Amino acid sequence: MSLDNSVVLKSLHEHFALDPKTSKILVVGLGHTGVSVAHYLQKLGFHFAITDSRDKPPLKDAFFEVMPDTPIFTGGFDESAFQVATHLVVSPGVSLTEKSIIKALTNGAKLVSDIDLLVCSVNAPIVAITGSNGKSTVTTMLGEMAKIAGKHVAVGGNLGTPALDLLDKKADLYVLELSSFQLERTSALNAASATVLNISADHLDRHDDIASYGEIKQRVYNGDGVLVINLDDPLVKEMQETQRKSFTFSIKDTVADFYIDSMQGQQYLMHNKEALMPLTQLPLEGRHNAANALAALALGYAVGLDETLMCNALKVFKGLDHRMQKVATIRGVTWVNDSKATNIGACVAALDGYDTKVVLIAGGDAKGADMNELTPFIKEKTKSVVLIGKDANLIAQAINGCVPVYFAKNMEQAVQIGAEIAIEGDSVLLSPACASLDQYKNYQDRGKQFSKAVLRLLV
Repeated sequence: MSLDNSVVLKSLHEHFALDPKTSKILVVGLGHTGVSVAHYLQKLGFHFAITDSRDKPPLKDAFFEVMPDTPIFTGGFDESAFQVATHLVVSPGVSLTEKSIIKALTNGAKLVSDIDLLVCSVNAPIVAITGSNGKSTVTTMLGEMAKIAGKHVAVGGNLGTPALDLLDKKADLYVLELSSFQLERTSALNAASATVLNISADHLDRHDDIASYGEIKQRVYNGDGVLVINLDDPLVKEMQETQRKSFTFSIKDTVADFYIDSMQGQQYLMHNKEALMPLTQLPLEGRHNAANALAALALGYAVGLDETLMCNALKVFKGLDHRMQKVATIRGVTWVNDSKATNIGACVAALDGYDTKVVLIAGGDAKGADMNELTPFIKEKTKSVVLIGKDANLIAQAINGCVPVYFAKNMEQAVQIGAEIAIEGDSVLLSPACASLDQYKNYQDRGKQFSKAVLRLLV
């Protein structure tokens, strides 16, 4: 549950020297996170201003109607606003390498995140989930498990509702999906249980290399809570701490605490030597979703959720939109929307779930990732590839002729090409391995355009 304001203010002062009388807070970024921070600070009586590099942030007009007296600086970062700030709350969409931010922090301003503010405002346990792939699925799975177990659970963070909008006096468990951008500016997190699901090349346009990216992800383990460790990922496996309580999971190795094993000709999700449920009762396709289920079980077990009830939740879990979502089967060809695969690792996980080769639609903004890492999986798992977006040529160079490659100007054309290539029994998979913003509003928009184009094949 959330704490009384007096208790919250005491905690904020102890952690960050925040004081309503003396602190001058600059909220950097007027997106959904920035707006949630502003409402939070106003309720506690803090003085703050907001800055955004965009001329017309989409939420500015609606925000100004609610808080007309709040100073707002747009169209660039106003140096004077940074100079007087004692504290910066920088939204995840804004890089910490911005000159104005670096200068302010060098001159003594303190960096605080919305996650830090949440941590100081609740006394209910927090479960924190990060990783390159699967974190939205695991976060949602665990939220459903907690609901079936009778918990008042608040689910959000990087997924859906901003963290500070989750504050609820009735909540007795918070389940947060956290991105690397959130973790790099968070210092107060001490989750009751936490996991780094996996590490693969992602956001290398914002992080120097995969090593520094992994170090930032590892911050989710800060504190003294239970670590949930993926033994199948070499980088995550190295994060295990011998002095900390931990649970491990694996879809490859039965030495883990949570694993898959065969019994009487059937595979089961296992905890130690106890069979929890048959793998066939998990509605989601793909081995990567079995790993997601094991991770969710481990996280829930760490905070005391009943395993039978958690398995009941898994048996009815239908997955997320735009994540291995079956759109239709048309003339014997199955069309699957995995638009949420915005990096190489997510695409590889999707491909790995197939026993037969697929027609892959990929491309977009590679975000600085080395597309050569995708090549062996394309060679093994695809019969042909249709490429879209600004980095289509980059992917084509990496494929280097190992499978036929086709280029499309847009999703409509990509689907048309896929329909011409695929034969009865094939699957056409949209799993872009790239971000979407070069052509679409977001990955959801990209997935919707794919689904619409597929359904037009029925006409």
